[in-house]
Amino acid sequence: MASALTDKLSRLVKEMRGQARITESNVQDMLREVRMALLEADVALPVVRDFVARVKEKALGQEVLGSLKPGQALVGIVNAELAATMGEGISDINLNAQPPAVILMAGLQGAGKTTTTAKLAKHLIDKRKKKVLTVSGDVYRPAAIEQLKTVTAQAGAEWFPSSPDQKPRDIALAALDYAKKHYFDVLLVDTAGRLAIDELLMQEIKDLHGILKPVETLFVVDAMQGQDAINTAKAFKEALPLTGIVLTKLDGDSRGGAALSVRQITGAPIKFAGVSEKIDGLEVFDATRHAQRVLGMGDIVALVEQVTKGVDMEAAQKLAEKVKSGDGFDLNDFLAQLQQMKQMGGLSTLMDKLPSELAGKAGQVDMDKAEREVRRKEGIICSMTMKERKHPALIKATRKKRIADGAGVQVQEVNRLLKEFEQMQTMMKKMKGGGLMKMMKRMGGMKGMKNMMGGGGMPKMPF
Repeated sequence: MASALTDKLSRLVKEMRGQARITESNVQDMLREVRMALLEADVALPVVRDFVARVKEKALGQEVLGSLKPGQALVGIVNAELAATMGEGISDINLNAQPPAVILMAGLQGAGKTTTTAKLAKHLIDKRKKKVLTVSGDVYRPAAIEQLKTVTAQAGAEWFPSSPDQKPRDIALAALDYAKKHYFDVLLVDTAGRLAIDELLMQEIKDLHGILKPVETLFVVDAMQGQDAINTAKAFKEALPLTGIVLTKLDGDSRGGAALSVRQITGAPIKFAGVSEKIDGLEVFDATRHAQRVLGMGDIVALVEQVTKGVDMEAAQKLAEKVKSGDGFDLNDFLAQLQQMKQMGGLSTLMDKLPSELAGKAGQVDMDKAEREVRRKEGIICSMTMKERKHPALIKATRKKRIADGAGVQVQEVNRLLKEFEQMQTMMKKMKGGGLMKMMKRMGGMKGMKNMMGGGGMPKMPF
């Protein structure tokens, strides 16, 4: 996320931490670098000026000059001001209204409004336990209505039918009436977008706002838009009383400027961020945690949340009991572990939340290659019969050839997977009955643990 900005600012953070004394001269040098990094990241000029002025004022105050660790105090100021620029903390969605609470989705075409509408429905169902109805008022874009129908089904919400020959005003009133009669908690209204701002678009969305009187009017903006995001934000702010912002494509290779600019330009808080293409890839936006990620400090809380969400605790418990009881660790278990990694969002998604120092070390590994390797292993195991997965000893030359052909790989890759599986099976046997502690003592504590994770000829983990 915002990789160029993160790289520059995390390097500055390291330099600042090393400062034994803070003077006006080195503060000016640091601020020059910060200014350049923000401008290159497409942050709006007024936002950059305001941010730099606030940091300078606090950095040259007694708070830093009298500090025992001025470098760390300076990092703290930059972090706090970055968070303040994006809106400090969390701004929750407002559903305090007579049901159905109407949420109007606004933004340009291509920003990801339709997918975000479904992601928000999923969030409200899972996290707020709400009954959600979605409707599309986009009668201009081909297949927009069908797209919303498809993604709404994936989210587990209900979709209200509409057609391109209807007027957006009539669609909205019919959906609202249906939501009231069928006791829905929330009505999400996906509106039409354009490739650029035009009067027709603005008048239409103003009319819809007047009819529906939404409790939330969310402006959906593409984080990869750069300076264009600022102009769009200004236009929508003038047309509508925006109550919140949703940043989409924050997982893309964006320069990050939109995240730092739209809050200040619109005056509306950033409420959500799209962090993946999956239907559950919408996060409640936390400005403090996002600031830490941009500064290369990582987001360990989000990492733990993602891993916990992705891990099937019941399956993990069953595997632990299976190993403990002495039942063999088979290729089905090996496959389940590979699939758990995919459910966590993949290696690159997890890496994004690590502090830059750790991510830098892990970044020496080619993540794309590692993920392709996981998928290849999954394909090899899926090409085996259930009997072969349960009894890998059956897999001899002819079976290996058939499995390799089925997975589209060479026989050597099947051999490599079976060898890794055997190593892991040996490790699981040693874990049984407290054997792990004995094994670690024999291997020399932490050194042994490092070996177990891939060095010294010990078994590597499957991912």
